[in-house]
Amino acid sequence: MQSDDLLELFADTAYAVRRALAPMNAEARRGRGDRSDQYALDLVADAAALEVLQKAPVAIVSEESGRSGDPDAAITVVIDPVDGSTNCSIGLPYWAISLCAVDADGPFVGLVTNQVTESSTHAVRGRGVWRDGDPVTVANRGGLSDSIIAISGMPAQPLGWNQFRALGSIALSLCDLAAGHLDGYLDAVGNVGPWDYLAGMLAVQEAGGRVVDASGRDLAITDPGERRQVLAASNQGLLDELHSALAR
Repeated sequence: MQSDDLLELFADTAYAVRRALAPMNAEARRGRGDRSDQYALDLVADAAALEVLQKAPVAIVSEESGRSGDPDAAITVVIDPVDGSTNCSIGLPYWAISLCAVDADGPFVGLVTNQVTESSTHAVRGRGVWRDGDPVTVANRGGLSDSIIAISGMPAQPLGWNQFRALGSIALSLCDLAAGHLDGYLDAVGNVGPWDYLAGMLAVQEAGGRVVDASGRDLAITDPGERRQVLAASNQGLLDELHSALAR
């Protein structure tokens, strides 16, 4: 599949999930799923997404249902049907679908859509990143003391940033970094699955930023059992400062 085909597939998937979740009231969205870290809304979203994706010639790795689709396909779609499930369950308008097509060379096409505002960020390897149709790039406001950093989990101590935000969606935070609204992202826990970060990582990289695992491991993975600790920044100097501060 070509990049335009994948983007059309991803847009259709986002719409299907949005439509499936729309009838769920506040009580239904707070219902729990089969796992302790899962909401009922995650299962509804996953079923709607798979109904679209499984018609395409791709392999699928979903946070909610693991592997499906064509196991021999050249492209694997890694999906978090709802990134920011807790935000969705309590009515905070900062949650998204995150989809990334991965081929033999790594992340190829990514789409992250805020399902409340319908604002979308998409990236294509080697071609750039766009927010709602407009090309975007990272900001470059300087070092850590000048920066606003999104975090997941709380570090043991303040790391010297100007300000921080705990926004509840890794995918959206990385896309806001790519669009210049944030300066960096730090995962203080180290338990992030590939569906959480792959599409956002591609957006940051295509926007001129940097993304690494804190321990130097490969981030371009599709194994649903693997976890990483993601650090991202608008420039290499800020990334180095974040890495050093986290290691203290």
